[in-house]
Amino acid sequence: MIVITGAAGFISSALARRLNAEGFLDLVLVDDFTSRPDKLPNHQGLSCAARVERDDFEPWLRENENQVQFIFHLGARTDTTEQDRGLFDRLNLDYSKMIWRACVEFGLPLIYASSAATYGGGEHGYSDDHALVDRLVPLNPYGDSKQDFDVWALAQDRKPYFWAGLKFFNVYGPGEQHKGRMASVVKHAFGQIQQTGAMKLFRSHREDVANGEQQRDFIFVEDVVDVCQFLMHHRKGEDSGLFNLGSGTARSFLDLVKAVFVALDLPVEIGFIDTPEDIRDTYQYYTRAEMEKLQRIGYERPFTALEDGVDAYVKYLKGLELA
Repeated sequence: MIVITGAAGFISSALARRLNAEGFLDLVLVDDFTSRPDKLPNHQGLSCAARVERDDFEPWLRENENQVQFIFHLGARTDTTEQDRGLFDRLNLDYSKMIWRACVEFGLPLIYASSAATYGGGEHGYSDDHALVDRLVPLNPYGDSKQDFDVWALAQDRKPYFWAGLKFFNVYGPGEQHKGRMASVVKHAFGQIQQTGAMKLFRSHREDVANGEQQRDFIFVEDVVDVCQFLMHHRKGEDSGLFNLGSGTARSFLDLVKAVFVALDLPVEIGFIDTPEDIRDTYQYYTRAEMEKLQRIGYERPFTALEDGVDAYVKYLKGLELA
């Protein structure tokens, strides 16, 4: 059996669908299923051996560990505006430590979700070299929780025989309808453009960056799934560690939104609004994943070009509207 935590969420459900399509039907889906009916479309059609509530997973694993072959721990609290550090300690840090220790005890390989939020303002670059991890200073409690676990994991004497912490950059694609404010700019742009014929982006509050020229590393969710599958089959102990997971290319928000207009076959109408004050001081103006480390262990598949990924996602969203 393959365990996927956060299975009702965005990336986890995309991974589960891919695994189902390739014949892996004995999945164990772990999440807080009862409190989030808005996530139902992500998981209702999945084939699985079991669905386990998040708080019941540790006793379930102890009872069934001899049937488990792999754990994808992708569930987390991901709201970058949340300020409750106790919540992040419980859901992101302590829960991840529990899963790590169980993987060590039961001899299970582990892939877990880290985040590009660990890089903070990018003052130390975007290298996934372990020697640089201690220098990183995230900009919010969510990033702190991911950084704290990365640091803790690297310091452990006992590690799973294979493990990978994936530093997700800006992931977009089908399955994020429940994320609200935290959904990708592609999702927000699609909705705004459909309603108003225009899109408003955050204005730059730095003199050296023009409005809309803030740049991020945007990665299509199907590319993320490709990497997860590669690592599941690769799982060489000597290649364990932290890995960036982005496209390796920084693109502007103007590029992204223009691609949405093109996919909708509509004229480009873009305006600007002030970045909300609650995130203005912690806003990343540039991210780009250095992907050489993943490539060195044998990952060779090219990443989806931004325009192609946006076009595929917009077609999916249009299909939902017509359904």
